[in-house]
Amino acid sequence: MSTVLYDYWRSSASYRVRIALHLAEIPFERVTVDLLKGAHKAPDHLARHALGLVPALTIDGQTFTQSLAILEYLNATRDMQLVPQDPAQAAKVRALAQTLAVDVHPVCNLSVVRFATQDMDNPMQASTAWMHHFIRPGLTAFEAQLAAFDQTPYACGDSVSLADICLIPQLYNATRWGIDVSDLPRTAAVKSACDALPAFAAAHPDALSPT
Repeated sequence: MSTVLYDYWRSSASYRVRIALHLAEIPFERVTVDLLKGAHKAPDHLARHALGLVPALTIDGQTFTQSLAILEYLNATRDMQLVPQDPAQAAKVRALAQTLAVDVHPVCNLSVVRFATQDMDNPMQASTAWMHHFIRPGLTAFEAQLAAFDQTPYACGDSVSLADICLIPQLYNATRWGIDVSDLPRTAAVKSACDALPAFAAAHPDALSPT
């Protein structure tokens, strides 16, 4: 059975799933759901994802939505070891990942930002201020939480975890919106380690950018 990822190249949630699929060495077909053209609200996509969001992943004869749920499924079925076996440590790794994926990402979703800033005098300037207001504190909190783990060299140890997969897309967004993170050394070290892996490079939006 083929694996199909319905995604958008700049979607952070889609970016997470692409990383995981490449890490697990699962061949997959990408089907672009163009958010800017409203393709996510088309009936065929709503049949896959009732909220009209991305990603949706068809794998093992089933279709899954919500990036964190997809990552948990891949972790469980492909033995990716994205979270530790110890329940307490697993909870801490999930909390680190969710600092960005649950607390920061949803309020920085483009549809949310557009709605919040549409009536302002300068929506683009307001959007930039919004992103700085939420992304920078989130990454600062992530940096503080990293102190509880050994970056050897990844966020939580010597193998890629759920936290790494959630961090890298958020750092991409920080760069996109001109947010300075140069004073976050633990985060920078984790990024360097992840950037060296082919799976992260293959999943990067710049590798998929429309021409």
